[in-house]
Amino acid sequence: MQRMHPPIALTIAGSDSGGGAGIQADLKTFQTRGVHGLSVITAITSQNTHGVSAVYAVPLTHIRSQLAVLFDDFPIAAVKIGMLGSAAITRLVAHEMAARKPTWLVVDPVMIATSGARLLDEDALEALTEELIPLADLLTPNLPEAEALLGHPIKTATQFDAAGEALLMLGAGAVLLKGGHAKGNEVVDRYYDARGVLELRHPRLPLEGHGTGCTLASAIAAELACGRSPRSAVRRAVAYVHRALQRGYRPGGGAAHVLRH
Repeated sequence: MQRMHPPIALTIAGSDSGGGAGIQADLKTFQTRGVHGLSVITAITSQNTHGVSAVYAVPLTHIRSQLAVLFDDFPIAAVKIGMLGSAAITRLVAHEMAARKPTWLVVDPVMIATSGARLLDEDALEALTEELIPLADLLTPNLPEAEALLGHPIKTATQFDAAGEALLMLGAGAVLLKGGHAKGNEVVDRYYDARGVLELRHPRLPLEGHGTGCTLASAIAAELACGRSPRSAVRRAVAYVHRALQRGYRPGGGAAHVLRH
């Protein structure tokens, strides 16, 4: 008798040599959320808990090859897209997603590392907004990423909601505007879709997290792969990240805490 296998999710992102973010965090998250994880590596970074020192983009032919062999073999239930790095890679991935049409597509518009290192070329912004985001079922920007996408600062609660609506106009089915970079004793994440706004609050933890955005987007993709509705997936993923960060630890000499998956 053949055993039923777990749902399958794919992450398309960069590799974090320090193990706290990127592909490494995505696969840990998939495993803990009960899905089998596949990966397409778009870039190889040299980084540790102090920051990113180098980025090497994987050649387009190999990214295309990774995507081809995975989609040809596995019944992929959800795809999470993270670091893409360049306009050429962004266009390639957008073209492949348009052709492959995954059931669920979560796009985390990774642009700048917590350390300040730029992880997306400036000329890639147009490809991201015009070609990839319109394909997304869910877009998960933090505040600096949302400001870069919209071209203006977001400071007040009113500006948050206006930004959420403006981000929806880029074409994604829903937007999770993360509040980790805002000030206050609480982190307030706001989810926007056709039904309106869903607000998710939890206490701000007194530590510097690393890999939280990657983990959150991957957890959402995993929950969607398991059959959750988008709102349920977001609720469960936000709670999971908060618990994992509460138990976070410092594996290196820097201040960055990684999540205890």
